Amino acid sequence: MAKTNGKTDGETRLDLDHELPEGDEIDAGAPENAGRSAVADLETELDRLRSERATYLDRLARLQAEFDNYRKRNAREQQEFREYALADALKQFLPMLDSLDRAVKTENADAADFRSGIELIDRQFHDVLSKLGVEPIEAAGQVFDPNLHQAVQMVETDEVADNHVVDEMQRGYRLRDRLLRPAMVRVANNSKK
Repeated sequence: MAKTNGKTDGETRLDLDHELPEGDEIDAGAPENAGRSAVADLETELDRLRSERATYLDRLARLQAEFDNYRKRNAREQQEFREYALADALKQFLPMLDSLDRAVKTENADAADFRSGIELIDRQFHDVLSKLGVEPIEAAGQVFDPNLHQAVQMVETDEVADNHVVDEMQRGYRLRDRLLRPAMVRVANNSKK
């Protein structure tokens, strides 16, 4: 039993050298044309992809330039804001400086007048700090708090409760919730506890 195209002798046989099935006529130039068409399609697709890539690269370059400009503009605006805020704060200190200059230039002032002038300048200074949101830290008589106080000395005493601030050597300040400077204090060490 001879097989041709997967069929046995009892079935219709097809002579591949002389016959073709109906509807399957082959154009001798078709494979060559199909190859040219495929190459043309690929070249068209390649051109489209190159154009798309160029568009994306251009968009990327523009976005990078925009971001760079944004970053520079933002840095400039932040610097201008800092300078404006600093200038506004400094303007509030100028009257105190004027008062200090007048006190230094005053001749033949007695100690009482000089002291009252210094007290006035001190009040002005504290008023300006208060307007800026700076508050002094209460220390004397308070329980020692390492977050607000810096202990510079332990003092043996029975007059103040243990671990309480005996006295303040340098006042501490905070700006709202931020500590600017801790208060330098002496702390009681009460042996009787």
